[in-house]
Parts: sequence; structure tokens; C-alpha cells
Amino acid sequence: MADKNDKAGAMQVDIELVRQLAAVLDETNLTEIEVEDADRKVRVARTVQAAPAIMQAPMAAPVAAPVAAPAAAAPAAEAAPVAALNAVKSPMVGTAYLAPNPEAANFIAVGQSVKAGDTLLIIEAMKVMNPIHATSAGTVKAILVDNGQPVEFDQPLVVVE
Repeated sequence: MADKNDKAGAMQVDIELVRQLAAVLDETNLTEIEVEDADRKVRVARTVQAAPAIMQAPMAAPVAAPVAAPAAAAPAAEAAPVAALNAVKSPMVGTAYLAPNPEAANFIAVGQSVKAGDTLLIIEAMKVMNPIHATSAGTVKAILVDNGQPVEFDQPLVVVE
């Protein structure tokens, strides 16, 4: 007599395979994995919740030293509106360097005049040093990144007016 759980054409779920795939997700920090063979296809996915990370970031700021926080916040607040209008932005993801090498002086300083085409900084991406040039002549009003800081695509780097 056939087992009640044995239905014709129904896929039998291999729980051990699902557990192994879930372990692979954990080990590799993937969010989804799918395997397929001749007669079955198994997909294991997990949802990554970004909301807790966003909620934790504002909570981390007040924990910092109370005296240093207001001093650090003031320049960032001043630079934000100006940066949106006149900033040279990063054309790529990488690491920003303000000087050609660790022993050399920075390419630019706040208050310095630059011409269109002058090198403002370098972004290293995939072991390639990419010079970032001034798009117009003007005076450096703000340098919005630190030496060795990771930068994102379209992130404001330097304000030139």
C-alpha cells in the first residue's frame, strides 16, 4: 500500500540539502542561492533588513564624546549646502588620496587657487591610480574627504568656486 505522503509527481523536499544551502548562505554572506538538477530546483533566500542598521547609526552618534561631536558636526553642516552646488564628485568607487605618495605634500589645500585640469586628488580603484581634475578654475573652498578614505560613486570630494 502506498504511503499517504507519497503523491504522484510531487517533489520530495530534501531537508538536508536545504540546510546545507542555508549554511552556504551564512558562510558566504549571500542572500540567495539556487541549485537545479534534472528533476528538481531548490532556491534558498533570506531577507536582509536594512532598517535596524539605519536605526543604529543615529544612536551611535550621541555615544561619541560629547565635546567632539558638536565641533565635528559644524564643518559638515556648513560644507553640505556648498558641496551640493560646486563640488567635484567622484566618478567611481575607490579610495581617495590627497597626495601622490605618503611622503609628498597634498595636491591642494583650502584657499588655494586651481586651474581647470589641475589634479585635486587621486582615487585608487582596482590597483589603478585615477587622477581627479578640477573641472573649472577657482579657489578650493573645502576638501570633503580625508586621505585614505573610501569614497562612493558621485560622492562630493572637493568644493571649488
